[in-house]
Amino acid sequence: MKGFKKYRSLAVCAMQNTLSYRLSFILSFLGNFVTLIAMFYLWQAIYAGQTEIAGYGWGEMKTYLLVTFFVNSMLSYYSESGITGKVIDGTVAMDLLKPIDFQKARLAESLGSCVLEGILSALLIGAAAALAFGIPMPENGLNAALFAVSLLSSILVKFGLIYCTAMLCFYTTSGIGIIWTRMAVTNLLSGALVPLAFFPGWLRTAAMALPFQGIVSTPTTIFLGMHTPVHAAELIAIQWFWIAALWLLGKRLWSWAVRQITIHGG
Repeated sequence: MKGFKKYRSLAVCAMQNTLSYRLSFILSFLGNFVTLIAMFYLWQAIYAGQTEIAGYGWGEMKTYLLVTFFVNSMLSYYSESGITGKVIDGTVAMDLLKPIDFQKARLAESLGSCVLEGILSALLIGAAAALAFGIPMPENGLNAALFAVSLLSSILVKFGLIYCTAMLCFYTTSGIGIIWTRMAVTNLLSGALVPLAFFPGWLRTAAMALPFQGIVSTPTTIFLGMHTPVHAAELIAIQWFWIAALWLLGKRLWSWAVRQITIHGG
């Protein structure tokens, strides 16, 4: 219980820090929202004169865009830069002296920020849905529950990828290139830019075998009711496989990094 209190305190501190730098946080978030609007009108133009593409009607695509924005916003660049920043600026050295697990501490901080990111994204989505987009809710309670579980799982999958990527910053003098590369690969293979159903067969098969699809594609398609409850449960199980695998990989990367730690800037 004492250990849990330590990490809960870190989560609360992360929320307070987000509020302290709320202007920067909100501006970053609004930038993502502008991207959502641009994607909306791009897909609207693509669907002009067409009723369905790769199994998605225009109504389903609008929902896909909104849910994708919500899922992606739950762990944004604002949270990711906090982890990589500790490695690049040298403050990670202070964490080595604390009686806490570095990986668990970063997870607690990320989840703390997620609360505010989730609230703000929900408000923006609610406004967009009410004004222009329109978004149908899951048809039944079971589907809604499966989506909620998959959404929470997607946060942990994304954290695992972000954390493993951050460990690479021990071997470089800047984290920007690493972050941008991770974001580009994740956005493509998770289905954030284009639904995986639009991919050619070989690329779709490859994407489904990687952890990225568990971030966006799995929760979003569950929300849209594209899977039976059994299939949805199987997809959630795959998410948890990757959560465990990425957690263990993160531990190993941390162990390797601290053996030959060189801090740039600290």
